[in-house]
Amino acid sequence: MSSNTPRQPVQDLRFFLTVPHTCSYLPSKEATTLFLDPLESPVTGVYDSLSLLGFRRSGRHLYRPHCENCNACQSVRIPVEQFAASRSQRKVWRRNADITTRVVPARYEARHYELYANYIRKRHADGDMYPPSSEQYRTFLTLEEPYAYLLEMYLGEELVGVSAFDQLEHGLSAIYTFFGVDDELDRRSLGTLAILKLIELSHKKALPHLYLGYWIAECRKMRYKQDFSPIERLDGRHWRPLIC
Repeated sequence: MSSNTPRQPVQDLRFFLTVPHTCSYLPSKEATTLFLDPLESPVTGVYDSLSLLGFRRSGRHLYRPHCENCNACQSVRIPVEQFAASRSQRKVWRRNADITTRVVPARYEARHYELYANYIRKRHADGDMYPPSSEQYRTFLTLEEPYAYLLEMYLGEELVGVSAFDQLEHGLSAIYTFFGVDDELDRRSLGTLAILKLIELSHKKALPHLYLGYWIAECRKMRYKQDFSPIERLDGRHWRPLIC
């Protein structure tokens, strides 16, 4: 995204609130989501500005939590120049020295979907993305925009993982990662590897941050994000160190 393109002021955009619904992360709570109007056609830079305010992308939609009595969802990002891999993360990196990667546009491919569907069936059969479908996958992770990419991970000729991400002016934004599920691949910790690969890619592109979406202290499935140190959280309009 070019920083030379005039930005559409955020205050001129239209937003909508959803009706309260069961929270995907904390089932005992209700959630409300703030969406950028799907009819908006934001010029280059709007996505960048909204991501600094905690917005995320799902398909063609930009959104963020907007719950009246809860602020459990914290936007988090890694300042890549300060990142220091832990001992276990260095082990993951060495263990996967034979994994190669390729970055491709975020377009639909049947082999990507097959890997995604198998991952959802085996890892998230209790989640709201089950059962998987090709239409669900298309609307969630494919997008023909210049900022939307997929990081493919290969073991030899075998596709073993895919990480969807966006390239913003001020960092990469990790959207979703899925990978093969069996005893051998489980030992490789491909989810951790994907984040390490995106940190490396951020370095190569001289981008200062890797955005990891939302972190919730009470949500066990999100605790892995706090293992990447240092990490920052959005406190209102300011990014501050996350202290767990």
